[in-house]
Amino acid sequence: MRTQITRSLLKATLALALLASCLAGATAQKTGASYQNPAIAGDYPDPSIIRVGADYWATATSSDWAPEFPILHSRDLVNWEIAGAVFQKRPDWSNGNYWAPEISEYGGRYFVYYVGHKKQDGPLCVAVATAKKPNGPYSDHGPVICQDDGAIDPVAVTDERGERYLVWKEDGNSRNQPTPIWAQKLSSDGTKLTGERKELIRNDATWEAQLVEGPFIMRRNGWFYMFYSGNACCGRECNYALGVARSRKLLGPWEKNPKNPILRGNEAWKCPGHGSIVSDQKGRDFLLYHAYHAKDFVYVGREALLDEVSWRKESWPSINAGRGPTGRAASPSGARERNAEYTFVDEFNGPGLRPGWQWPQSTEPVARIDSSGGGWLLLSAKTTARTGDMLAAIVARSTTVGNYVATTEVNTSGMKEGQFAGLNAFGDLDNALGVAVGSGKVVSFKREKSVDTITGDVDLPKSSSIWLRLTAIEGHRFRFAMSANGRDWKQIGEEMDGSYLPPWDRGVRVALTSGGTPGTVARFGSLRITPSR
Repeated sequence: MRTQITRSLLKATLALALLASCLAGATAQKTGASYQNPAIAGDYPDPSIIRVGADYWATATSSDWAPEFPILHSRDLVNWEIAGAVFQKRPDWSNGNYWAPEISEYGGRYFVYYVGHKKQDGPLCVAVATAKKPNGPYSDHGPVICQDDGAIDPVAVTDERGERYLVWKEDGNSRNQPTPIWAQKLSSDGTKLTGERKELIRNDATWEAQLVEGPFIMRRNGWFYMFYSGNACCGRECNYALGVARSRKLLGPWEKNPKNPILRGNEAWKCPGHGSIVSDQKGRDFLLYHAYHAKDFVYVGREALLDEVSWRKESWPSINAGRGPTGRAASPSGARERNAEYTFVDEFNGPGLRPGWQWPQSTEPVARIDSSGGGWLLLSAKTTARTGDMLAAIVARSTTVGNYVATTEVNTSGMKEGQFAGLNAFGDLDNALGVAVGSGKVVSFKREKSVDTITGDVDLPKSSSIWLRLTAIEGHRFRFAMSANGRDWKQIGEEMDGSYLPPWDRGVRVALTSGGTPGTVARFGSLRITPSR
């Protein structure tokens, strides 16, 4: 059983940390503070950002994780918290590929144009949701444009006459075709297209290779500037970069910067691109975009970076003087970076799952909080889950570095034969590594291409609670251990290589899992994820 002493120590530690953060923030305002990229650690591809008064709101691609499209909030551009999600349940018209949400405000309403895959083997479509506040709740209006090659990467833009347009990419590279960027006028409510579409640019420069995508358009000093990305976005062979084009009128003609790309990778960050720009209260422009950390790479995923956009006399913008993503820079508002997202602790003593928990959007679990006895997460699968599947129910957190330790407590009282409760390094439903309690054993296992293999086991100690530990090294080497008291640990199996885990467009998650016997409930007392050297 957990002791109240542990709870008290945790509360005292958090209180001291909060006090230290407040004092540090006050000092930063006087001395001038800096931040280090990433601005938002973890898997946040294709970030989009707006400012509403003194508040910044952002969202990002969620791909095949739910809830769809996280909503993040900041007051200073360098300290962010997850405030919710655009959708708590996936839109009825779609079944996956939730990419590239772009948040904007127009006429006192907030719009998120986003990408989803249409059901019944339909194409990728651009759809829209609206809300009265940037943090929602959002109402979905369904697809705005679907194309046979796929329509992706939308952004809403107001032209030189005050008329609203949707700009998007036709995903021709999916069929070895060119990738035009289109513009078409929006209806007055922003939910439909009217008139004829017009091509703005397409991939015709060597560095762009098979595609241009991720357009973001802003207006400055009589020019429209389109920031866009080219080449391969994702995975180990990525070579993404960001360029810019300009035009006096939204519908063109557009000219590309002869010095493109203006942002490419460096020793610290790989494959930067697909971002949006926000102006702070002092009128400075900042680009929020994604890139892979050169060391942690695909295992953490594409993280959200922040860099100031500099404007030169000849009207072409630059970013970090062409040297690639910034390592450390002056904090825009003077606030000190707290890096709160790197260490995660949840004792499950709130009314429900905290924002930031995710699950595979195709297999929503049953998850609720039992506040009795210090707090427990009760996790189970839908009754349609397959018998014997150890990963029938999943809730997960994004990782933020390649080296970390994750621990959880499992209540073993009342567990049924064939039931499993586990802690996993999770890629997708077909690929995972983990440790689990079940059927009188603690086992380590590997799932690769849907095939499960038990790699180690020990007898389950006689204890009402068992602690499980996952240790990650360099993002892809994993060790698993168990403890009957949370202090003395016994390794389960050998170190395993999880290089195969990350999907093409996502980072590895730390997951709590329940399964084996459909309908059974696993009880977890905590999850702690701590970076390590």
